[in-house]
Amino acid sequence: MKLWMVRHAPVIAEAGLCYGVTDLAAHHDGTLAAAVAVSVAIGTRLLDGMAFVSSPLQRCAALAKEVAVLRTDLPLCRYDPNLAEMDFGVWEGSPWRDVARTEFDAWMADFADGRAGSTGESTRLFMQRVGIAWDTWLVSGTDALWVTHAGVMRAVTLLQRGVRVPVTAADWPAHPIAFGECVKIEV
Repeated sequence: MKLWMVRHAPVIAEAGLCYGVTDLAAHHDGTLAAAVAVSVAIGTRLLDGMAFVSSPLQRCAALAKEVAVLRTDLPLCRYDPNLAEMDFGVWEGSPWRDVARTEFDAWMADFADGRAGSTGESTRLFMQRVGIAWDTWLVSGTDALWVTHAGVMRAVTLLQRGVRVPVTAADWPAHPIAFGECVKIEV
């Protein structure tokens, strides 16, 4: 089975903004370019029953809509809140530079269970949520295309390795994922 995951285009916001579940729009030109790139990446022949799923946040939903225009062979897109980005609590909508270092360090010190932004999700809760989408896909037995976020894509790399909860921040994948990047995994 193959799972293609594509990250949304750059959002319309100042650089360095914390915007996990904050529902920001993405740049239209970047969204169109990402749609073309993912259309090429998934190839010309799709397997019957392939799932097409998107985060409901508008930066992903807009990309899913553009992919659907290009790829009429895909099924209707289903929106799954389990594919939304992590909730960073009170940090949402603030520049990362304004997050108190002591608050950030406290979250890093209890990475599995500390709540991001004191009211947001813990990494454990986020991984459980993404794990529901992952497990649902595995049971389906079909290929899938997910339009999602960098955090979800990193969580999936852990789930693929059998890691359900990273214990420390050092266990979290740090590889860069570009806006519009499409990653394929096979199981």
